[in-house]
Amino acid sequence: MSLIQTWRWFGPNDAVPLSAAKQAGAEGIVSALHHVKNGNVWTEEEISKQKSLIEKAGLFWSVVESVPVHEEIKTGGSMREKFVNNYIESLHNLASQDIKTVCYNFMPVLDWTRTDTEFMVEDGSKALLFNNLDYIAFETEVLKRPGSEKEFEPALVEKAKRQWKIYSSDKQKEIEKTILLGLPGTVDDLSVEEFREMLAQYKNISEQKLRDNYVWFLKKVIPEAEALGIKMTVHPDDPPRPIFGLPRIVSTEADAKWLSTVVDSPSNGLCFCTGSFGARLDNDLPGMIKRLGNKINFFHLRSVQHLENGSFFEANHLEGNANMFEVMFEVVKLLKERKVRIPMRPDHGHQMLDDMNKKNAYFGYTAIGRLRGLAELRGLEMGIEKTLNKI
Repeated sequence: MSLIQTWRWFGPNDAVPLSAAKQAGAEGIVSALHHVKNGNVWTEEEISKQKSLIEKAGLFWSVVESVPVHEEIKTGGSMREKFVNNYIESLHNLASQDIKTVCYNFMPVLDWTRTDTEFMVEDGSKALLFNNLDYIAFETEVLKRPGSEKEFEPALVEKAKRQWKIYSSDKQKEIEKTILLGLPGTVDDLSVEEFREMLAQYKNISEQKLRDNYVWFLKKVIPEAEALGIKMTVHPDDPPRPIFGLPRIVSTEADAKWLSTVVDSPSNGLCFCTGSFGARLDNDLPGMIKRLGNKINFFHLRSVQHLENGSFFEANHLEGNANMFEVMFEVVKLLKERKVRIPMRPDHGHQMLDDMNKKNAYFGYTAIGRLRGLAELRGLEMGIEKTLNKI
């Protein structure tokens, strides 16, 4: 098998144990030091502790996801030198433990945004949903960001406001809480006021300024990563469009080409997330894999189903709009040509079966939905690989 099958694990506090990942057939673990404050150095001691837990379970730490990029770096703040130096020191410490694939993102403020974490799909399982009307209503009725109404089609704003008024106050609060969820691996929420303060940091940050700050980061980090033999993999924006007035710069094929060539290095690569890129209908996923080729160092394989009004939900891995057969066909061909194995993980599985009654797992990261996803993807890969070997 060309893909290294991996499983995301949020550390000792994860409700899904490492033994479940092993039983699901994973080879490697995708993990991070979620207890280390954003911007602080990941010490060799802390990395070694986590690595030991993973190896005791008969697995290996395949990918770090993520070493977060501090907001001072994204905004070009006065403390960015300190935080980029801390970042580089963390990379050195990871390399000393022979952990050589690092995923990160350059999304301002929020890591991902959804409006519902328990959307009931047709088969009775629960999925993550981005309801565009609820997002617009939050912007205009709750956050009340100046000028936000002008960023949407008037008909959608009217629909969103009408729908918001029908909701109970409990429903409105639940949507608000979901949008303001903290980063994956945490249980911390933001208040509306805290969120406004964080958005204010980007008041004068245009798309071009964010790109400039990203290039500064790459020029500092990538040469160090290359010297250490580390493959950096940037995760695309989720959703791949400007939200809350914040610029997004890793949303399209053109963005991916730009970032991978602006600092040309084998260490400057891409985490190809079919769910994030697939949340835009104008992103041609199989074609992107074909054309981006050597720049892909990590795969997140999932599919979204597009709905009306610009909404989408997380579909089962082989369903939705991604056309996973064509995606996997291009992945297998690419890796045969490159003669390498690259880590892949199933992403955002549905909450289903016995997991329906469990409330302490992270949204999208319950066990059984990901077990199903990994099994389906493994079977699809094996079928395509064996067929190609016979041709």
